[in-house]
Amino acid sequence: MTDFTNRTILVTGAASGIGLATAQHLAANDAKRLILVDRDADALAAIDLPCAVDRLAGDVADEGFWASAGDALANLDAAVVNAGVAGAGPIATLDFVEWRRILSVNLDGAFLTIRAAMRAMGPRGGAIVAVASAAGIKAEPGIAAYAASKAGLIQLVRVAAKEGARAGIRVNAIAPAGVETPVWDAVPMFADRAAEIGRDAAFAELAAMATPLGRYAKAEEIATQIGFLLSDAAALMTGTVLVSDGGYTL
Repeated sequence: MTDFTNRTILVTGAASGIGLATAQHLAANDAKRLILVDRDADALAAIDLPCAVDRLAGDVADEGFWASAGDALANLDAAVVNAGVAGAGPIATLDFVEWRRILSVNLDGAFLTIRAAMRAMGPRGGAIVAVASAAGIKAEPGIAAYAASKAGLIQLVRVAAKEGARAGIRVNAIAPAGVETPVWDAVPMFADRAAEIGRDAAFAELAAMATPLGRYAKAEEIATQIGFLLSDAAALMTGTVLVSDGGYTL
């Protein structure tokens, strides 16, 4: 049901976390070619997968990057819009530069990725999955920029789903809550606690406080769910937000 034989798939933010786990999952399920995008050229170069791989180092929020990537996106069948950054700070003290940094990658970058993917797919159709967040659904103090970027992404996905439907392009989102990925290292609260008790213990402590199921997801679990949304098993799903949060948003 999640066989990607002969499919060419784009994955952004592919050098670590959910992006890397997704690339590994797609390759293990017979993807023909993966187009991996990340700002970290060295990490991209170190990825070893059992399929054809194109590595594009660049900033997803740079329109020029996507203009130069056009040939690499030929015959695109699917895309995973995953590149993102984290950050925190209350609205009253949040610097506008930080606000723009987060919105630029998480929303502008997602728009440019989806636009490039839809153009490349054209009338042949395809499938797109954007990695949103439970933060785009449930309000919490101190995450205004990140939450706004993910809420905007969810609505962008819905509009893209309506616009892409006639061409057979399905567009869905997944909204995880806590996932054990390096993005947490940019959150001062987590970084400070991890330095005190270790990363595993810090994740366990956060999950116990915030998640009814008592744990955060592994990147590999989210990758499997992304694979489902891309696959023919989800052929009638478009404009959907798959909430995978251990009960966090209840």
